[in-house]
Amino acid sequence: MAQHNDTGKQGEDEAVRYLEQKGYHVLERNYRHQHAEIDLVARKGRLLIFVEVKTRSNTRFGHPEEFVTYTKARLVMKAAEHYIFTKDWQHDVRFDVVAVTVFPEEVTIRHLEDAFH
Repeated sequence: MAQHNDTGKQGEDEAVRYLEQKGYHVLERNYRHQHAEIDLVARKGRLLIFVEVKTRSNTRFGHPEEFVTYTKARLVMKAAEHYIFTKDWQHDVRFDVVAVTVFPEEVTIRHLEDAFH
């Protein structure tokens, strides 16, 4: 597997661990609909959260959350719409970004709630 794939998988694993420690229940990983993918679908109470995880091994070119593009946000929202419909979800939803930076000596996590407006 390519190094960037390993880094992305590690970031996703860290994001799951972080969210579960914060009381979220992760329902799905890598949910796909057509060309769109949602990294994580989580639930906290009656709130369904669609999470985009961005992972970087350094911040030389910017922080991970800066790499969530408008196009990516739209794709996530489209896949979320399909998920909501197929699961007949009748409560609130939110779109978050979990930014993970994997440094050799530490991992930092930044959770941006309600990241897509």
